[in-house]
Amino acid sequence: MAPAAPEGADGPLAPAARGAPVTVDYPTLARTVAALAEGETDAVALMATLACEIHHADDRFDWTGFYRVVAPGLLKIGPYQGGHGCLAIPFGRGVCGACARTGAAQIVPDVAAFPGHIACSATTRSELVLPVRDGAGRLIGVLDIDSDRPAAFDATDAGALQAILDDTFSGARA
Repeated sequence: MAPAAPEGADGPLAPAARGAPVTVDYPTLARTVAALAEGETDAVALMATLACEIHHADDRFDWTGFYRVVAPGLLKIGPYQGGHGCLAIPFGRGVCGACARTGAAQIVPDVAAFPGHIACSATTRSELVLPVRDGAGRLIGVLDIDSDRPAAFDATDAGALQAILDDTFSGARA
């Protein structure tokens, strides 16, 4: 059985219970993820947990998932929430490939303006992709979040989510 969220926390979905739009509460999300992931080192298990928690934490997030590094220069679909994702993405293509190739966050306010964007979903308008590294600093994948809203992501989202990824995967084994 998974550990419960920290005592006293409403959880990142509390506003949904009241019918209000859900906007991520990053400190609560970080505490919830830390509690759920405590002691886990399997990267795929961690990815599955994070995909679920992040996806349901904010109404902007239409597709939330991981692409795993499976060979030099190649990402393959990992755990995700939402519609179907692309199965394989070379490092040389798309927003996920750019993140994997450069190791830098990709905040894309308009995917139609991104050279080489891969349209896995016709409804995606903006995208945020972050590198996922294990405790040794090796790139093991990328976190991809798509939104049907233009300019849905900013540096605050990227920074808060990157901190959660770094904390969660610091002891991960690929």
